Amino acid sequence: MPGAGGGPGAVLAPGLTEVSYSTNQANALIHLYRAEVGKMTAWRQRLDMTTNWSVVTSAGLASFALGDAGNSHATFLFAMFMNYFFLRLEARRFRTYEIAHHRVRIMERFFYPAMLGDRVDPGWHQLLLAELSKPRSPMSRNDALGWRLGRNYLWIYAAVLLAWFAKLDLEQPKGYILSFPDAFALADIGNFPGWLVFAIVGVFYSYLIWLAVRAARTYPLEEG
Repeated sequence: MPGAGGGPGAVLAPGLTEVSYSTNQANALIHLYRAEVGKMTAWRQRLDMTTNWSVVTSAGLASFALGDAGNSHATFLFAMFMNYFFLRLEARRFRTYEIAHHRVRIMERFFYPAMLGDRVDPGWHQLLLAELSKPRSPMSRNDALGWRLGRNYLWIYAAVLLAWFAKLDLEQPKGYILSFPDAFALADIGNFPGWLVFAIVGVFYSYLIWLAVRAARTYPLEEG
């Protein structure tokens, strides 16, 4: 844990002590910190790039589908598939980003407080050594998927879903009265029944929401 404060009259928590570093040790850790921040910046840009691909692809496919009544609503199903591809790619990048982020947070919570005269756990180096000896992401693939969904992709998927509903409605003549179960036929794709299309989309969106909710509980992402 971070230092408990080293001001006058401060009460030290058990196991906290002053930690001193030689010039070489301090320089090595400072250079490591700068390198890890550089990695974070590079991976942050890659994350933004993937999200941009998803937004541009969704907008392009929506414009194509809504631009002509003869274009099939299946275009939006393809957009959902493409967004899932981008989501998985971004989740993989996010896991790599979190490796550097985790190392940076270790140094920010222990090394710099110690350099500023605070009391820290002298065994914190083992945390950093473990991260350096066996680099691994602190989060699972599902956690990464859930966090990217919660931050960006649920909004994109919501827009695609609304546009899909709009396309289904625009294909119907004026005065059409929506009634069930006949309304499921709106989503027919060739010989593929519309009710099955709705069922697959419903299960898929439920899965996405479950991933986002689960990630917030199993991996409380640290801010800042």
